[in-house]
Amino acid sequence: MILSLAALLPVLALGRVRQQAGAFGAESLPPDFQYYTAEQQAQFMQALESTRSPTFLYLLPGIGAVAVVWIGWLITGGVLHLVSTILGGRSTSLAVLNIAAWSGLPFALRAGLRAGFILLAGRAIAGPGLAGFVSSDSAGLLLFGRQLLAAIDVYLIWHMVLLGLGLAALGGLTRGKVFASVVVTEVVALLVQAIPAAILASLAGLTIVRPFLF
Repeated sequence: MILSLAALLPVLALGRVRQQAGAFGAESLPPDFQYYTAEQQAQFMQALESTRSPTFLYLLPGIGAVAVVWIGWLITGGVLHLVSTILGGRSTSLAVLNIAAWSGLPFALRAGLRAGFILLAGRAIAGPGLAGFVSSDSAGLLLFGRQLLAAIDVYLIWHMVLLGLGLAALGGLTRGKVFASVVVTEVVALLVQAIPAAILASLAGLTIVRPFLF
């Protein structure tokens, strides 16, 4: 619940900033907007206005943020239990899920700091984590790599350390096997997280162009 509530903080902060700024500016208009007929311009602006509603600013991003928390928890706990069992561990799935949940607390701190930055800076975070090493207008594999790097930061390392400490406390595994279990788990979790993030990022880069023309 702590992680779920914390995940909503950046969503609320970004929604407030976008709402105060009008959510979208003139850059949202297509290059040839001035050549549209009056009726076409009205239809375009109506479609654009619908994306400024609380549903698009708060509800849908909030549901997505909470879903990422819960799905990420289940994936991390499930993969960690599977890998550790293969390597000889005898811990229960419930115990591993508890460890996965509590080791995610660094992400709650990250969410709070990101929300504070958004409110103070008045804009979204352009390149979280290591995403700044890849251009923001990238596509294809580069876009996937950017989303993958966006999840890598000091909070992820902190999370992995807590995962390892918790798994080691359950017993049954050597330090090497604990390390291998955590690394494999995080690689799988990052890949699963980066795929939908890359899809959403590519869709977010699309503009509403001629929704009424064929």
